[in-house]
Amino acid sequence: MKKLLLLLAAVAWLLGNDTAHEFAKSAECQACHPKIYEEYYGSMHANATPDKDPIHRAVWDKHPHKNKFEQYSCGKCHSPAADNLDAMLTKEQKALHDPKNETHQEAVSCAYCHRIESIEHGKMSNTNIISKEKLSFYGSTRSSLESPYHKIITEKNDHFANGNVCIGCHSHNLNAHGLNLCSTNVNDEMSTSNCVSCHMPKVDGSFSSIIETKTHSFHGFAGAHTNSDMLKKYVQISILRNIDHFIINVDNQTSHALLLHPMRLAVLKISVTRGGKTEELAEEQFVRVIGKEGKPAMPWVADVTLKDTMVKANEKRAVRRDFKLEKGDKVNVTLGWFLAHPESLKSLGLENEKAAKEFHIFKKESFGF
Repeated sequence: MKKLLLLLAAVAWLLGNDTAHEFAKSAECQACHPKIYEEYYGSMHANATPDKDPIHRAVWDKHPHKNKFEQYSCGKCHSPAADNLDAMLTKEQKALHDPKNETHQEAVSCAYCHRIESIEHGKMSNTNIISKEKLSFYGSTRSSLESPYHKIITEKNDHFANGNVCIGCHSHNLNAHGLNLCSTNVNDEMSTSNCVSCHMPKVDGSFSSIIETKTHSFHGFAGAHTNSDMLKKYVQISILRNIDHFIINVDNQTSHALLLHPMRLAVLKISVTRGGKTEELAEEQFVRVIGKEGKPAMPWVADVTLKDTMVKANEKRAVRRDFKLEKGDKVNVTLGWFLAHPESLKSLGLENEKAAKEFHIFKKESFGF
C-alpha cells in the first residue's frame, strides 16, 4: 500500500508539474513583433518537430523509445513547449509526440525561449529552468520597457546578453554510453562574440510595432539549415601557391567545430579553370562519424567516434592539391554541406527527401594567377 501511495503521489506530482508548461502561442506575438515573427516562422526553432523536420523525423522513426511506444525523449529540445513535457522525459510515463497536440507543434516557441530564467548545468546535458510567471519575458535590452500584454524583465537575467541562453540545449549532449554526440565547446568562447551575436546578428527593422527601434536581433537563427550566409565572415578561405602544388586554407574562426551534428557532411570542392576549360580536382570531406564495434551507428547506440576530420574550433585546415598552377589559371573553391550524409540516406528512408539530398553552398571563392 505504501508503494502504491508513493507511486500515486509521483504521478500526481508529474501531472501537476506538467501544468506549469503553459506558454503563450507564438502566433500571439505576431501582432506586436511582425518582423521577428516572420523570421522565427521560417527558422528551425519553429520547425524542430518530427512533423516539420523530415531529417529529425527519419531519425526519430528508428528510435527505440518510439518503437516501444514510450516517451518522445527528444522533446526536451525539439518541443519544449509541450504541455506534457515532463511525461515525455519520464520512463514511467507513456508520452509520445502527438501531431494533433497544438503545444507539441509550437516546437521551440517564442514564449519558451523568453521565459528561460537560468541554466542548470548537467553531466549528460544542460536544462533550461523556466520562469513560472507566464506573462513575464526576459530579453537582452537594458532599457526600461513597457508592454500592454506582458511584463518585460531585463535586470535579473544576463543569459540573453551574454549568449548563454542557448546552452540549455546547445552546449553538450551525452548518450547513455557517455559519448558526446554534439558539443559547441562553450568553454572556448570567442573574445568578442557569442551564440547570440553570431547566430542572431543585428539587422534592420524595429523589434516591435509599439516601440520603434532601428535594428533588432535576427530571429531566423542563422545556422546549417537556413540563413547560413550570415555566418560567412567567420570562416575564411585563402590559397597558397607553390612550385608544384597549392594549398587551400579553411580558417574556422569560431569557438566550435564547423558543423556539430554527426549526421552532417561538409565538402570542399576544388577546380581549376585553364584556357576556358575547367578540371575538377579531388574534393575534401570534413565529417565526424560515430559508431559501435567499428561500424557507424545511430546516436543512442554509438559508443565511440570512428572518424573525425571536421574542421575544429579556431582551426586553420590546410588542404593540399598536387597541381602545378600556370599563369592565367583560376582556382575555384566551394565550401558547403549536406544536412544528412549521402551514405545514410537509404537506411533512413531519405533518398527522395530534398532537404536531406541538397548540397548547401556556404561559401565560394575564386583565385586568379
